[in-house]
Amino acid sequence: MMKYRGKNSPLKVRISGVVLAAGESSRIGGTKQLLAFRGSTILGRVIENARESLLDEIIVVLGHDATEIRTRVDFAGVQVVLNDDYKQGQSSSLKMGLNNVSGGSRAAMFLLGDQPLVDERVINKMIRAYEESLSPIVIPVFAGRRGNPVVIGRELFGDLAIAAKDDAGARVLFNQNAGLIHYVEMDSSFIHADVDTPEDYNNLINNIKNGR
Repeated sequence: MMKYRGKNSPLKVRISGVVLAAGESSRIGGTKQLLAFRGSTILGRVIENARESLLDEIIVVLGHDATEIRTRVDFAGVQVVLNDDYKQGQSSSLKMGLNNVSGGSRAAMFLLGDQPLVDERVINKMIRAYEESLSPIVIPVFAGRRGNPVVIGRELFGDLAIAAKDDAGARVLFNQNAGLIHYVEMDSSFIHADVDTPEDYNNLINNIKNGR
């Protein structure tokens, strides 16, 4: 069920969600976005988590194997954009997502397309942290380590587009604006749990079996 915020929402700030899902999955030996997860796929679950959250819009950036992904994942109510330059690294998808954020959005949350354990509770906690702090960069942390998703305010969109190079993503921007970052403590390592290798996928499935 979608829980997008409407015009009468008590939460004042409009935030767009950008799902980065264009990568090649070279280390896992297949299209990781389509790996099975909880009766769906990894990317399907990421999108559903975003739908169940308080995000105002969802933009999904596809690249590698986009045609197959579009036939097997439900993109209802979601804006899909194609990154033809996905081989240049994640930053190319990040910029593509930025270019498609609605003009009325004050910030964008960047979610990874291979983190299906980041559920609506995590997303909503990040939204509220941004709304309460209005810091231009909001990052989740667990056990002293940064994770994802991150929120970046519109005032830094231009700097982000310039700073992001190769696969460094937003790290360059974070280093340049360390004093502006608001950190949000999380109670789970799920903000670190992405799927880059077969071992990562096995760990993901084991988390489900263990009821996490």
